[in-house]
Order: sequence, then structure tokens, then C-alpha cells
Amino acid sequence: MAFTKLSIGTAGADAARSTIPAAETDIWTIFRALRDARSVFGLRPGHLQTLQAMLSFLKPGHGETVFASNNSICQRVGGIDERTLRRHINRFVELGFIQRNDSSNRKRYRVCSSRGQCISYGLSLTPLLERGNELIAIAQEMENDRQDRIFVRKQILTKLVQLESHDPTNAFIQKARRALRRKLSLPQYHELLAEAAAECQSLSTPDNSPQSIELTANDGQTVRYQSMSKQEEKDLEERRTSNALKPELLASVCDQATAFSTDKLRDWLEIENHARTLAPMMGIHPETFEKAKAVVGAQKASCAIFILLQLGQRIRNFGAYFHSITLGRHQKRFDPAALIKRLSKASELTA
Repeated sequence: MAFTKLSIGTAGADAARSTIPAAETDIWTIFRALRDARSVFGLRPGHLQTLQAMLSFLKPGHGETVFASNNSICQRVGGIDERTLRRHINRFVELGFIQRNDSSNRKRYRVCSSRGQCISYGLSLTPLLERGNELIAIAQEMENDRQDRIFVRKQILTKLVQLESHDPTNAFIQKARRALRRKLSLPQYHELLAEAAAECQSLSTPDNSPQSIELTANDGQTVRYQSMSKQEEKDLEERRTSNALKPELLASVCDQATAFSTDKLRDWLEIENHARTLAPMMGIHPETFEKAKAVVGAQKASCAIFILLQLGQRIRNFGAYFHSITLGRHQKRFDPAALIKRLSKASELTA
């Protein structure tokens, strides 16, 4: 252990600094800043416990030097051994937070002259106070970064929920959720958010809100005509389904669905209500069912619920399959009447 000789002039300067009130230095604010920024300096909780114990020995008006013995500090920390204490002190010395002012016999004390000049031998915490602004700035920067990361993470999760409601089978969803299990930096979160936003923009679903445009009277008539055409097309499709497939046939073939009903299903309205009840049980969100009903019609959406439940273990993900045949790319290929006929023939062969 190297000894540091203090001159009277240095001691006088130290004495002058020791007259600064503790309220002005607010050393506990500096300690909390170092605690929050400890990862930057490679400090562990044990180091901070030792520093906290040392700070508790400071007395107002007696400067920033700790005069307590190693044994007293060990007891105040909670009974750590002296070797651990020395390692902690050496670490703070290496970081420039503590300065050793050792006496010839390694005792820690303070001596004053008749003129009021003082020399303090011990562990000086003055360097820690001098770097107070630096520590507070680092701690604030880390807190800002933490808040920003949480903010961007929540945005990413919101985008993923939107993607799942439209296409649960999207491969990006699983990739993003695996990435969110790790502790990412702020730039990595921003990059992931940009990818999620791009995925959301690429969606072309019927519930996307149209852009507001200013239309003339003739344009308005055209838009109304197109809207009426789509409605007429959907009504025509429902009539085709109704003519090609009777409710009684659907109910008899899809006995897995009717098994959950206490009453006999006699018409399409009862089948629709029962399908709406079955959808959440199959992992299909009620909003998804309503969207499918608005796009392909109530009869076709209800038939999809009944048929999927009848297929049972052949379908790995009811929600994804339902979305695909009612709102996704297989929407036009889904023919309930043809499927029911095939299922009916299959049941007759196995009977």
C-alpha cells in the first residue's frame, strides 16, 4: 500500500472544501446516480453497499474523508470480510471515485494546527463529489434510453397485434416475438418497428380504411353504384349457397358442430348464431367472424365454422384456416356446398 504525503497547503485546500455544507453537495443524489449507472462502470451491488456504508460515516462539517476503520466499515456493510472490502475500495480507487490519503501507520484520523489548518488521513470521497454532474448526466441518459426502449417496444407489440388479427400465419410475427425476448438496443428496436410498420402497410384487407378523396356528383354516383354492385354480388352469392346447400343438410353432415347445440338448427339464422358461439371456442376471434360475415356473407362464414369443426384434427390452426378461406387468398376457392357433398359421401362410405 503506497503512502501519500500531504502538504500543509494541500490540507488547507482540503479543509476549505470540507466547509461546503452537505446540503449543497447532496452526496446521496450522486450516490443514487452512480447506483443507476453502475453497469457503465462495471460495478456490482456489493460495491454500492460498501460505498453506501462509507458515506454513512461522513459527518456534516468534517469534510468528505472517511476515518472509520476497515472493521467498522465491514460491520456496517453487513459483516463482509476485510479482503472483500479492500477489493471494493481498490475498485473505486481505480475508477477515480476514492482517493487514499494514508498516514505513516495507516491509521485514519484528522490533525489540526493552532491556525486551523487540517490534514485528513483516510479515504477521501472528494473525487466522487467532483464527478457528480458527470454521474447524474450518465444516469439521466440511461433512464431516457430505458423509457425510449419501452415506448418503441410497445409500438412494436401494437403492430404485431394488428398483424395477428389479419394474418396469424405471418412468419414475421414469430420472428419479431423471438427478437423481443432479448434485450435489444434502441436502434435495434427502431429497426424492428420499421419492419413491423412495413408489414402492416403491405396488408390489403377489406377493413383497411379508404383514403378520403373529394368527389364530384358524378363520381359519387359511380362510387355508390360500385358499392351497390358489391352488395348485390354478396347477396347473389348467399342465394347461390342457400339454393345449393340446405340448412338441414349442413346440420346433419356437420354433427360435430350440432353436438354443441341443445336445440335443433332449422334455418340459416339459427346456424349463424350457433357459428358465432362456436367461433371463440375454436380460437377464432369474434371480430374476425364479423369481418368474414361482412365480406363473404353470413351463410358462407357460418358454413366455414361448421366445416372446420367437422374436419377436426385435419386442421392445425382453426383461426388461420378460417381467415384464409374467408378473408385471405383462398376466399374465392372456398365452396361450402361442394365440401358438404364430399363430407356427406365420405360419411355414407364409412357407415
